[in-house]
Amino acid sequence: MISVFPDAGTLSRVRLALSPAHDVVSLLRYAMAGRRHPLLGDPGPAARWALRRPDVALIAWCQPDERSGLTYMPDLLTPLPSRGPSGHVFDEQLAAMDATPEEDAAHQVATVRFGGGPLPAALRSALDSGEFGQRVANGMRQFWTDAVADDWTGLRTALEADVAMRSREMAGHGIGHLLDTLHPKIGWSGGRIDVHRGVYEEEIRLADREVVLVPTIHPDVGVQLEASGDFALFYPAAGLGAVADRPRTPAVGKLLGRSRAALLGDLDVARSTGELAERLRLAPATVSYHLGVLHRSGLVLRERDRRVVRYRRSPEGDALVGRPRGTSGDTRSAARAGAARSR
Repeated sequence: MISVFPDAGTLSRVRLALSPAHDVVSLLRYAMAGRRHPLLGDPGPAARWALRRPDVALIAWCQPDERSGLTYMPDLLTPLPSRGPSGHVFDEQLAAMDATPEEDAAHQVATVRFGGGPLPAALRSALDSGEFGQRVANGMRQFWTDAVADDWTGLRTALEADVAMRSREMAGHGIGHLLDTLHPKIGWSGGRIDVHRGVYEEEIRLADREVVLVPTIHPDVGVQLEASGDFALFYPAAGLGAVADRPRTPAVGKLLGRSRAALLGDLDVARSTGELAERLRLAPATVSYHLGVLHRSGLVLRERDRRVVRYRRSPEGDALVGRPRGTSGDTRSAARAGAARSR
């Protein structure tokens, strides 16, 4: 259990705020683990695709192995939300990541336990180059664009509704009541905040510091003590059921570009470069170039039929477009046409 002892000055500085960075990391961790969020469901193929990006992969390497019972990750990935309108918080958090001093980044990353072994080469290289803060900020923005931005309006509405509800609770019943009703794992007793966090046993004393209460999409509670002495308490937001299991249309065009997305979507059956060029009104050289990129990315497979090379989507490509091969409306007619041309 973590016991937090705030003084009167600290209690006068309690506030509520959103942390988009914390929510981005939560969704990234579900995508990494291949698990469904208990309320929001599958993070989606776009989230899993985004993990291939080198800067997103750096963030993934910074996540702890929760099987050990430890959940610490570098605090620089979830900077304390600033005061003011929530619409600017994420940009400010990215700027704070980018500005993280090299020595702070190295210390925080080293604190994450990697099974007692050395740091992964990609992490070591980013730290040694002094670009770690800049690259994880870029990775967060990429994952946001690929996997979060299209759903953020609904999520933000639910999170802001929680903030409004808790603010009314605090105004009507006081800070102690608010802290005691945030979550069953959080309690207020005798001037002390108790947070039940598995294997952790710690006492934290706050003297004239800020306490930020942060509703999140993560289904568990968490804490973060800043180097400044300010303190963040994360708790699951109420009302996320309103956006649970919402349908997702993979933002393939944003991920791949319009031409590659069109090619990938037209490969329910195997097609040649010439067939694709004719169907999509693209130059054969353009089609050949984009197919090469898709093939190297593992999204399409290549097969030879006598003198003709045909391409079809791989299982990874099927997952990205959100449907298996054979579900498009013209699959059978296209297959017959392809077979006739191959004779």
